[in-house]
Amino acid sequence: MKLKIIELEKSKIRLSLEGEGHTFMNALTEEILTDPEVDVAKYVIEFQFSDPELFVTMKKGSQKDPVTVIREACDRISGRCDDLLGCLKN
Repeated sequence: MKLKIIELEKSKIRLSLEGEGHTFMNALTEEILTDPEVDVAKYVIEFQFSDPELFVTMKKGSQKDPVTVIREACDRISGRCDDLLGCLKN
């Protein structure tokens, strides 16, 4: 997966995720929103075959940066997938 950072500030980020679709983006935004320091997490796919853009902003006074929040959300998703695969092997 290729990422292109379009905008990065202390409390917000906008990036493009090459080749991803609604399935991954829905899971990612929902997981990002579980963090209590996140204010907004949304994505847009402008055209049917265009790459999605993810937009994340943090609440005022948040100690976390949006890149860390995205990484943590991806780690949680990956962990759940590993757990599922482990259950299927048994």
